[in-house]
This record gives sequence, structure tokens and C-alpha cells, in this order.
Amino acid sequence: MPDFLLEIGLEEIPARMIQAAQQELATRVESLLREARLLEDNASIRSYSTPRRLAVGVTGVIAQQPDMEEELVGPSWKIAWQQESFSPAAAAFARKVGVSVEQLRKVITPKGEYVGATVLRKGESAQAILMAGLPSCIGGLYWPKNMYWRAGKPERFVRPVRWLVALLDKEVIPFSFAGYTAANLSYGHRILHGPEAITLTDAGAYEERLKSAFVLASPDERRHGIRKALDRVTRTVDGARWREDEELVETVVHLTEWPTVLLGGFETEYLSLPQEVLVTVMRDHQKYFALEDAKGELFPHFLTVLNTEVDAEGQSIIRHGNERVLRSRFKDAQFFWNADQKTPLTARVEMLKHVTFQKDLGSYYWKTEQNLAIAETIGSILQARGKVFDKAALLQAVLLAKTDLTAELVKEFTELQGIVGGLYARAQGLGETVAEAMYSQYMPASMEDAVPTGAEAQILGLVDRIQTIAAMFSIGNLPSGSRDPFALRRAGNAIVRILAESQMPLRLEELIAAAGQAQELVEPFLRERLSFYLRETRQFAYDVIAATLAAGAGDIPDVCARCEALTAVRGSANFMAVAAAYKRIRNILDQAKESGMDWSAAEKSLLREPEEMALSEASSRLAAECGALRQKRAYQQALESIAGIAPEVDAFFTKIMVMTPEMPLRAARLQLIETLLASISGIADFSEIVIA
Repeated sequence: MPDFLLEIGLEEIPARMIQAAQQELATRVESLLREARLLEDNASIRSYSTPRRLAVGVTGVIAQQPDMEEELVGPSWKIAWQQESFSPAAAAFARKVGVSVEQLRKVITPKGEYVGATVLRKGESAQAILMAGLPSCIGGLYWPKNMYWRAGKPERFVRPVRWLVALLDKEVIPFSFAGYTAANLSYGHRILHGPEAITLTDAGAYEERLKSAFVLASPDERRHGIRKALDRVTRTVDGARWREDEELVETVVHLTEWPTVLLGGFETEYLSLPQEVLVTVMRDHQKYFALEDAKGELFPHFLTVLNTEVDAEGQSIIRHGNERVLRSRFKDAQFFWNADQKTPLTARVEMLKHVTFQKDLGSYYWKTEQNLAIAETIGSILQARGKVFDKAALLQAVLLAKTDLTAELVKEFTELQGIVGGLYARAQGLGETVAEAMYSQYMPASMEDAVPTGAEAQILGLVDRIQTIAAMFSIGNLPSGSRDPFALRRAGNAIVRILAESQMPLRLEELIAAAGQAQELVEPFLRERLSFYLRETRQFAYDVIAATLAAGAGDIPDVCARCEALTAVRGSANFMAVAAAYKRIRNILDQAKESGMDWSAAEKSLLREPEEMALSEASSRLAAECGALRQKRAYQQALESIAGIAPEVDAFFTKIMVMTPEMPLRAARLQLIETLLASISGIADFSEIVIA
């Protein structure tokens, strides 16, 4: 079976966009081949990317589609067969599908009798299918930002296309896209190999051929090589290790084609600056890795990943250039740090009147006033429930939380917002609790980030985010589709995670009410973020989430506990039987209500059948037992108890007809199953559980 290769050559793609595009291109090519029945069962697909290319390699491609018989259905038999012969409508159908009228026959479908024909479809070649399908595979790729680069031409892409390669083994597939026709010519490393094209004579030799031109096409190979090189170069500094940074590793993987690692250094005097400042300058601005000792203290060294290979003299020149740039950045940071200290944070509150939060809402001074009011309300609720925290420190942290926006260091290094405020609070002697709350106010910044440990930081984070969400919603700034310019979904995710993982005794509706704006919009938004957290972070099944949230979503730690319990018991046969009965009871009660029945005054004494009495007794016992277990949040035990009444439920519905013609007895039976429903509700709405 032949191998297939597709490569798209481009001008340098932004590193953050490469990985998703690489995966999407591979998925699109696989779908094209699989839907065309051109993949062997043991076919394998590999994807490649560098800053200048995206590529897909496939082994196990079938060169020619097998012929296939297809059953086609035409007009109804009444129209096709008239007066003991095929009608003109049948003849037209035969011509359309390419068969003779004699080959038509009657076929029976769920919709009735029709005329049909068996048609032999000749299989197409892989080359023909790829020729037709590859342009849409490429043109359909999603990019966060596109560009036009040919005047008057329709195609848009992340960067201008510069070459195309498409090979089926040794054979070129000459499809066209963006003014280029695919050939067997690729290009190596821009510097180390130069501008000369390289000829790819065989699709299966792609990686090795590019490697000879100083390009490691596989991101996995580059990632492995970068990590090994970082380890090797770090060993030249006694007692050092490079600070692990997965995100930065991924960035440099997608910035390079032929990576090498170089060690540089800086003056020890800069170590007097906070580590956060030094690492941010190295990491975010220069893409350097920091070196540290076993205690996490920084060495006056850094590692940079180059996209080239140079001799000792070249390394010296590059090292000095990188050190000079870093020294300049550190000098700026040192100057801003010292200059900022001349104006304490407490004196910067008034300056927030001149910093815009949102043009239609007001300044950060206005936002701070709003945050303070919410913090006062939330703080009082938590104190009444025995939550221990320093309320005075919390309110001071809320007051000062945004003051670092006026600091020169934050204006220069915006990534340090919040962190700088915490560092300045510590340096200015405002207390560790205040400093830590300000420092951690933007945590968690992602679903992988840690939740702050201090209660004051947790409350500040909740207050700040709920105020932002409510205020933005009040003026119509809601997230829409993929658009979320104010990062409100991220703020909602953080609220859910803080409430879920800090065990804060605060209900979601209380937090929403404290913000006091757009509650009817904020509540469903945060409920959806809670569902997202349960699904994506906690990995609960969708029906477990739906069932749990239907029984209440305000107490988020409680929601998580109920999801865990429901997940633990849902596999048992008894529980699934009760869940099925729950659905049945709900349907019966709903239908009875729709018919206008009222069973509130039913006579329980009419229940005399053994199955009725057994279910009534089990329901009463279960109501008391589950109530006590729910109070203790022993939800798994409660659900196991509910599952335990499966025999009584099964016997009841086997022997008893609830909707008996005798109306008084019907009312008594409806009251019985309604009581049962109440006794097993409260943890989850079992009607949401999928019954296989």
C-alpha cells in the first residue's frame, strides 16, 4: 500500500497557533481518506509542524477504491408500475441511475413500496480523490487570525503559502491552492540549509530528508531534544536545575526547526529584585529558562533555545547579545521598582480615578468601591457561618487590589498585575495577609492553575470576579460563541473552582445576589460554568451532571459530593431499576396532573394489597433514613439505601395498576408513589439518568 505525504510551506506561523492547526490538518486528511474508503485497517497517520510548515504523513493508503454496489430508490411503485408495465417516471429513474428498465424491481421500505435498482459504482483512484479534496482540507483550517496576501484573490490563511508538496509514494498529486501547484519540492532550514529546494522522491522518506536539511519536522522529536539539551547545558552550572516550565517548552518547540541550547548569565546585583520580576522578564519577554538551586533560589544564569547551530565564536556573539538585551530589561525593572516605592499603595487609591475599568461603567476607583460593598456583604455571611479569616485585612486588600495598575513596573510588565501589588504590599509593611491576598487575587488563571490557599485571597478573587461579570452583563457585554473579549468565562470558571475546592461555606446564589446586578443573566451563566467544571475537570458523565444539578446547584461542594456518590452507585442493577421506576412515577404523576386530578386528600386506608403496604412501609422507612444521611452528606449510603427498595418497587409495578378506574383508589395510589418520589428525591433527579 502506498504512503501519502502532504506538506504546506508558509511564512513563519505564530507559535501559539501551530499545535491546533497541526492536529486539525491531520484530522481533515484522515477524514477525507476514511470517508473515501482509502485507508487500510492498520493505517497510521503522523502529523508534523515547524514554524514554516504543516505536514501529514499517512501509511496504508489504498491506491484505488473498491467497486461498490449501491441500492438506489426511486418513485413509489404505484407511480413506477402502471398498466402492467414500467411508466415514463420509472424509465426516467433508470436513465438517471444508468441502468436499463428491465433491471428495475420493487423494493419495500418502512415508508412503503418503491421502485429500486442496484447500481455498480466504479471505485475512484486515490489520486483523483486527493486532487479534489485536498484544497478544502487546507482552506478549511481554522485560524484565530487570517490574512489576505494576493490582491483580488479569495483565499485567506494565517500566513502566505510559499510551497505545496503532495506525494503518493513517488507520484506527485498536482492539486492547486493559493496560486501554488503541489510538487515534490520542499525547503530546509532558512539559515543552515539556505534557499535551495530539496527534492522529496518518496513520501515515506520525509522526516529523514528534512533532517538532512537541518529541519526536525516532528514536534515530539524537537521537544525531546530541547529537554535533553536543557538538562545537559544546566549540568555545567554546579548545583543548578532549570526551572520546569511546560508552557515555555511548548513555545520554543514551535519557534524552532533545529533547536540548540545556550547558557548565558547576568550580574548578581539583579538578584535583589523579586524572583517574580526576574522570571517574568526572562520567560515572557525573552523566552529564556531560569536556573535555580534545590531551594528554588535563582542563579545568575539563563538558558535560551536557538533555532540554529553555531560554532564557539558564534555562540559567544549570540550569548553577549542575549545578555545585553536581558541586562537592559533588568535595569528597566530595577528602575521602575525603585521609582514605584516613592508612592505607597495607600496613596495610589485616589489615582485609580484616572484608570478606566470599562468605558461604559467607570474607573477602577468605581470598581474598587463596588468590590468593597460586595466584600462587606460576603464577609458578614461567612463570619455568621463561623468561617475564620481576617476581615480587616480582607477589606484593605480589596481597597488596594488594583492600585498596582498605576505602578510603572506593571505598565512595563503587564503580566505582573496583582503580583506586583502583593510584592509592594509586603515591601511596604502592610502585613503578610494583605500582601498574600493581593498577590494571589488572579488565581486560578486557568483550569490547571492552583486555587489560592488563604481565605482572604479566595474571597477577594470571588468578589472581584463576580463584580466584573455582573457589571459587564448589566450593560450587555455577554460572551458569544468563541468571542469573550473580557474573559468572563475564565472568571466564571475561577469562581466555580474557588467555591468547589476551598470548601467555602457560601452558596452560589448568595454570591450572585451580593453583586446585585443582572442576576437573571449571571445565574444561568455560572450554572453553565459549573456544568463545564464538572464535565471537563471532574470528568463526570453528562447524565450524572444533569441529574445532580436538577436537584440543586447552589452549594457547589455539595454538588460535587452528590456527583461522586451518584457515579459510584449508578452501575448497580438495583439503582438503575429504581431510576427507571423514578421516570415512570414522574410520567404517571405528570399525566394525572394534566388530566386535572387532585389526590391531596386521598384516603391511605384504601391501600390494602400486600405490594401497596410493602411499598408504603419502605417509603416511610426510606424517607427517615435518607433524610438523616443527607444531613450528614453521606450521599453514597443514601443512594445505596434508595437502590435497596428495588424489589418493593418492582413488585408494586408488576402487580398494581396505579391508574385504576376506581377514582378513590387511584388517588390513594398516586399519593403513595408521590410520597415515594419525595423520599428518594433531593440528591438527584433520577429521570435524567440514561437507562440502557
